Amino acid sequence: MERPQFPEPDPDETGPYTHLGFAVAKPGHEDEVEALILALVEPLRAEEGAIEFHVHRDRADRRTFVIYEMFRSKKDLERHVAQPYTQDFIRSMQPHVEGPLRQQFLRMVSTLPTAAG
Repeated sequence: MERPQFPEPDPDETGPYTHLGFAVAKPGHEDEVEALILALVEPLRAEEGAIEFHVHRDRADRRTFVIYEMFRSKKDLERHVAQPYTQDFIRSMQPHVEGPLRQQFLRMVSTLPTAAG
């Protein structure tokens, strides 16, 4: 899996920088892929600039995993991808998935909810 090219935020964009990643496990490798992705949860959520990180599996195709991650900025996501544990994850995933991780970058058009206080 190669590093994604991060699109620039729009000039008027003030919201977070959101990324979706899609991975398809090779048959019989679903447990390994799930464990590798779940191992990211704690360290990623502790990173400066991380707002959200969630892991999902497709209900119709249990081999398909979707990662939802939201960062304060593009720079924060770039810093995350450069982390040694993220690079280890990328290398570790390769033997267990079909093809490259598909990437999608989103612009938030709603507002973030305020934290309950």
